[in-house]
Amino acid sequence: MEAVVLNNVSKTYGKERKVAVDSVSLTVNKGELFGLIGPDGAGKTSIFRMLTTLLLPDGGTATVDGFDIVKDYKQIRNNVGYMPGKFSLYQDLTIEENINFFATVFGTSVEENYDLIKDIYVQIEPFKNRRAGKLSGGMKQKLALCCALIHKPTVLFLDEPTTGVDPVSRKEFWEMLKRLKQQDITIVVSTPYMDEATLCDRIALIQNGRILQIDTPDKIVQSYPDKLYQIKADRMYDLLKELNVYPKTLSCFTFGEYLHLSLTDESEQAEKELIQHLQNKGFHNIEMGAVTPGIEDCFIQLLKK
Repeated sequence: MEAVVLNNVSKTYGKERKVAVDSVSLTVNKGELFGLIGPDGAGKTSIFRMLTTLLLPDGGTATVDGFDIVKDYKQIRNNVGYMPGKFSLYQDLTIEENINFFATVFGTSVEENYDLIKDIYVQIEPFKNRRAGKLSGGMKQKLALCCALIHKPTVLFLDEPTTGVDPVSRKEFWEMLKRLKQQDITIVVSTPYMDEATLCDRIALIQNGRILQIDTPDKIVQSYPDKLYQIKADRMYDLLKELNVYPKTLSCFTFGEYLHLSLTDESEQAEKELIQHLQNKGFHNIEMGAVTPGIEDCFIQLLKK
């Protein structure tokens, strides 16, 4: 069963009609942890705001739990949880006051749905009388998640929930999402972090408002069409420039301390010829070897298409 369905949804802004979402179609299955993966400005937040009925689409249709995002906005608002990218709770209210307020808005109580949030709430309960504006990034994140869950939503939308959060809190957050998924909550999460893509059941890679590919993380990685090398030498900036003009280079980009490289010729002889070419150009300490592609490599390859 499908929890979220988008059919050719579009959104533009301003008099110049700048396209933010460009005929996006995708489905999210019930109980799935689905990731919308892309950089800032890719259109992720616009999609989330339309699905949570905060924005009207300029074209196309979409449903959440079978309810139309335009006609049935009241039912959708009662059924979904939404955690925006920017912390938007009441900064002058305490942790406890914020949670009680959102429970009251949805006509429920903390006690009624405590089982759903208890694993998260116990981590911030010692600070329940602290104002939200005085919390650390990780604690704000947990409080916002509690408030988004307090009415037991069927679909949970999390817009870049780990941006600006320390690595430990990021890991804890994804562990919390795995536990929530076991309670039959459909989770749709957006993130610019490619390493988080592998934690989702399926992902959609998005750029400039367009979907590049939708599949499981493993299948996207397996679809990478070329042999990928990692290479480094003593002068990395010059190495990047040299490889980008090398006749047999398909693609070359920076990846951590290495460059990731694909060649038109994947033979061992081609590797030897490249290393010899670089040595003739005055490069030293050259290291080169095959490497397994990651989601980021696939994303860059799709952009080049």
